[in-house]
Amino acid sequence: MRAMLLLIPVALLLSGCIARTAASIVTLPVRAVGAGVDAVTTSKEEADRNRGREIRKQEERDAKDRKRAEKEARRNRDD
Repeated sequence: MRAMLLLIPVALLLSGCIARTAASIVTLPVRAVGAGVDAVTTSKEEADRNRGREIRKQEERDAKDRKRAEKEARRNRDD
């Protein structure tokens, strides 16, 4: 009889734990798919950031080429 009285509260406590675990198991595939989609798609913010980086690098290359051309022009003028 005492064992039955102790089992009832334990069963009630475990039922919440089991329900939470079951919910986690059910939502796991949805979370996995969402993470996969996030990994393979580019957000607007990411695209803007990447485009800005490309433009900055191109501007740096252009400035470097311009300086090289000016230096070459000075060198040719002095000869």
